[in-house]
Amino acid sequence: QVQLVESGGGLVQAGGSLLLSCAASGRTFSRSMAWFRQAPGKERELVAGVSWRGGRIYYSDSVKGRFAISRDIAKNTVYLQMNSLKPEDTAVYYCATTPNFGVVVGQAEYDYWGQGTQVTVSA
Repeated sequence: QVQLVESGGGLVQAGGSLLLSCAASGRTFSRSMAWFRQAPGKERELVAGVSWRGGRIYYSDSVKGRFAISRDIAKNTVYLQMNSLKPEDTAVYYCATTPNFGVVVGQAEYDYWGQGTQVTVSA
């Protein structure tokens, strides 16, 4: 069993920054982590992923160069630093984990999810 708890969402103006955190507990050894988001009326999409040791990282084209994912294995926490935020980044952001070592794009591979944290970017 793995438990994931996100924090750090909120309301920010366009161009601003937010830092999301995801605290993991339970059997997290060797698991890769990722952040997804779901905007109103849209499907959930992968934003960024990081492998177990942090050696492999994935970003969607929409956030590349603006967002940065990182993980602290000792603290069992994964972060998403979001800079230069745009109104189109508004969504509920979810932390998720997969038992795979490497970054996985397919949502079906993720077996544990957090409850989500709202990010709202005003124009």
